[in-house]
Amino acid sequence: LHTKNKYSQTSTQGTIIRPMKITNLILQNSYIMILAIGMLLVIVSFNIDLSVGSITAFIGAMAAIFIVNLNMNYILAIILVLIIGALAGAVQGLWVAYVKIPAFIVTLGGMLIYRGLSMTVLNGKSIGPFPKGFQNISSGFIPDYFNGTTFHLTSIFIGFTLTLIYILYEVYNRKNLLKYNFEVIAFNLLLAKIILISLAINAFIFSLASYKGIPNVLVLLFILIVFYSFVGSKTVIGRHIYALGGNEKAARLSGIKTKRLTFWVFVNMGVMCALSGIVFAARLNVATPKAGQGFELDAIAACFIGGASTAGGIGTIIGAIIGGLVMGVMNNGMSLIGVGIDLQQTIKGGVLLLAVAFDLFTKSRAAKG
Repeated sequence: LHTKNKYSQTSTQGTIIRPMKITNLILQNSYIMILAIGMLLVIVSFNIDLSVGSITAFIGAMAAIFIVNLNMNYILAIILVLIIGALAGAVQGLWVAYVKIPAFIVTLGGMLIYRGLSMTVLNGKSIGPFPKGFQNISSGFIPDYFNGTTFHLTSIFIGFTLTLIYILYEVYNRKNLLKYNFEVIAFNLLLAKIILISLAINAFIFSLASYKGIPNVLVLLFILIVFYSFVGSKTVIGRHIYALGGNEKAARLSGIKTKRLTFWVFVNMGVMCALSGIVFAARLNVATPKAGQGFELDAIAACFIGGASTAGGIGTIIGAIIGGLVMGVMNNGMSLIGVGIDLQQTIKGGVLLLAVAFDLFTKSRAAKG
C-alpha cells in the first residue's frame, strides 16, 4: 500500500497498514461497542433487549428525514433523535417493568415494530447524503493543534496526559486504601502494573498518531466508558442495578425501587441505540432500511464474551468493550480470509454459545467447590 498524506511524506510501503487497521477497527465497530455498553446494564439487571438493531435503524431513518428531507440543523436533529430513542426505550421499559411482560417478548415485538417503522418512514429507499458536520461524528478526527507532519502531535500529547492521569489515580487510590487500613497489592506489583498499562496506552495512541490521529468517535466512546464505569462502580444507582440482577426479590425487600430501576435501564438502552444509530448513519453517510441487522447478536455476544453472567448481577463496562473488540477482530479476520457472510453468522453464533456455556460451567464448578 502506497499512501501519502500530511502524516506520511514518503511511500509507506505497507508500514501504514497496522495503524490504519486499528483506526478502521474502531470506526467499524464503534456502534456495536456503544450498544454493548447499554446492553450490559440490561443484562446485569437480568433482562435482554432484542430490539436494539431495529431501533438503531429507525433512529438513522429519522435522522435522515430531519436532516436531509427537512433540511434541519444536524445538532437539533441529533437532540430530537436522542429523545426519540429514549421514548422508544421508555415504551418497552413500561411493558417490562410495570406490566410484567418478559423482556424477551417485549423486545422481540419491538424488533419487529421498529424494523417495520424504519421501512415505512424511508418508504423502502435509502436517504442521504448527510452534511459534512454530521459525517464527522463517525469519520472525522480531532484536529492537530500542533501541526505535526509525520505524527499527529495532539494525539501524542493526549496520550501522555492520559498516562499521567492514570498514574496519579493509581497513586491516590493506593494512598486512600492505606489510609483506611485496607489491603493493597505490593508496591513492586503496582509499579509493574502502572508501567505495563502506561506502555499500552501510549503504544495505542502512537499507532493512531502515525495515521490520522484520534477519531472523534473514540472520544465519544472514551467518555461513555468513563461515565458508565463510574456509574456502575461508584454510585448508588449502579449498585442497585447489580443488586436487581443478582436477586430481584431481595433487592425489592431491601427498599430498592426495582420497577422504576428496570424502566430507566430500558430508557438508557434506547438512548444508547440512538447514539449507535447516529454513529452508524454518519459512517454510512446514508440511512437505509437494512441498517442494524444483526446488531443485537453482536451487542449481546460482546457482553457475554466480556464476562457478563446469564444469571444477571455480574459484568463490567470494560469487559463489554473488550468483547466488542473481540467481535470486531473476528468480523475483520473472517472477512480478510474470505469467509462468507453466512458462515460468519454461524461462527459468531457458536462463539456466543461457547461464552454462555463457559459462564455456566464456571458457576457450576464454583457451586460444587
